[in-house]
Amino acid sequence: MLPLLLALASLALAQDPPGPPGVPDMPVGPAPHVRTTAEHPHADFLREAARQAEPSAEAAAWRSGEAAEPYHLEAEVLAAAAALVERWPGRVTPERVGRSSQGRSIWGFRVSDPGVPVQRKLLVFANIHAMEWISTEVALAFLEELAASPPPGVEVMVLPMLNVDGRQRVEGDLFAGEERFRRSNARGVDLNRNFAVHTEPRAVWRHILPGRYQVPPEPLSEPEAQAIDRLGAQGWDAAVSLHAFGGFHYLPWAGDWERAPDWPALHALGLLMQSGQGAGAYKPMQLSRWGFFFRGHGMEIDHLYGRYGIPSVLVELTRSGIERPADLSTPFRMYNPRRPARHVELGVGALRAVAWEMSQSVQTGQPLPWFDLSPAAP
Repeated sequence: MLPLLLALASLALAQDPPGPPGVPDMPVGPAPHVRTTAEHPHADFLREAARQAEPSAEAAAWRSGEAAEPYHLEAEVLAAAAALVERWPGRVTPERVGRSSQGRSIWGFRVSDPGVPVQRKLLVFANIHAMEWISTEVALAFLEELAASPPPGVEVMVLPMLNVDGRQRVEGDLFAGEERFRRSNARGVDLNRNFAVHTEPRAVWRHILPGRYQVPPEPLSEPEAQAIDRLGAQGWDAAVSLHAFGGFHYLPWAGDWERAPDWPALHALGLLMQSGQGAGAYKPMQLSRWGFFFRGHGMEIDHLYGRYGIPSVLVELTRSGIERPADLSTPFRMYNPRRPARHVELGVGALRAVAWEMSQSVQTGQPLPWFDLSPAAP
């Protein structure tokens, strides 16, 4: 998420500490065969996944070539999710939460232990910005872990790819070998400036990069943002939005320097996520206080917290993928490290800590550390 200005500064920062030895990158590539039958309760999703399961000639050439990245393509993400839906019936339920501005499906996956009543709910969504593929890797890895071992009493909704149109354009750039910066959806809107809380443009930031950090004149104008708003209205005990890059757990407010009314509780949630990461853990902080000149207007964490009272965290995964000066001319590399495995572990560790803290509160009857949150005024 953070712009080229931070990328330049990141060259002077220390690299993340090494991850555990012998940890390979996540396996990616052509997906396993996806079975579909009209009788399957989730046949619509399985059919859509199957339609994309056979890679195009461009995708196959890219995947087998030297330019291939250790990241899942969209079709591979859907196929991996379809395998979970088929393997864990009753645990993993696909749900079309909306459609993109070009009419493409936005899929979410609800995961829970069907033998235990749901008492807590966690929302996780990724890839709100087109080029931040590391966020999808974390969401998919977390989804796979949840499917194998769902926390009792907790329902987790995972959206691996929110900005499906933007992501498709990035895929086309990679296949063509073109270096282009992509952030927005198909209509050129930054989805994380399209929400309805703290929309007034007061930040110095907008004068530094006015073309990239504008607030659309109509909040919630985009169907992708509307999908998150509809989910927010369902009520959640916490919501996590996965981004890149920076290495922080950012908390509301993003668009106001003042502390949120429930700052101690929000900070407790951030500290819990930090505790689940181990070496290289991200520090929690209020997003608007990242820099005196920065305000994030119309951002998702302010919207979910300010409108619906949901404790919300924006996770900036990695401390960038920049390893050498030449990487500054490669937009995809700024956000997505060459070796994503240890960054995926950090992200999943933070999410795991939240999900299992929720489960423990169900089993013990104790409130969550961030429990009694009152709706906040925008």
